[in-house]
Amino acid sequence: MCDPEQEDLYAVLGASPSDSPQQLRHRYQQLALKYHPDRLGDEHWSESGVKKFLEIDAAWKILGDQTTRRQYDMQRRAQELKQNWAVDSTVYLEDMPWDPGNDKLADDCEYTYYCRCGGRFSVSKEVVEEETQRMLEVHNEDEMHTRQHSGMLVCCNTCSLTIFVTWSLNNKMQMSK
Repeated sequence: MCDPEQEDLYAVLGASPSDSPQQLRHRYQQLALKYHPDRLGDEHWSESGVKKFLEIDAAWKILGDQTTRRQYDMQRRAQELKQNWAVDSTVYLEDMPWDPGNDKLADDCEYTYYCRCGGRFSVSKEVVEEETQRMLEVHNEDEMHTRQHSGMLVCCNTCSLTIFVTWSLNNKMQMSK
């Protein structure tokens, strides 16, 4: 996935994070028609036109899929939080209740922690597993013994407070062996 620090995929599509999937698809289709090498013809075909089309296509591949868009949005939000806001507190994942969601589907399951404003902080099991896997891939086994926890910034769904959710990597290291 693209690094949100390097490139704003919404800007590539001329869109906003609040746009619906249909609006994103419409922007992608407009730009794909405009910059597609087959549509440009030989006289207008250039390296910069192909590069622009490839950027548009790469942005759509991430933003057009609900799962990868959510991951990208979370990465953008975490980067914004690192740059702009202080962390209110640290919460251990083990202290966050498991919420199976309204319709009991695996996609809706998440860990939740309630904010003092009445809102909630939530993180899915998938995101925790992905972040843990990323940490295990980035650091070798010797480094993992000194770094025993992983974590991520999570913001409240109604106010500007953020928390740092942390969990033990030792359990994941033992399970991966």
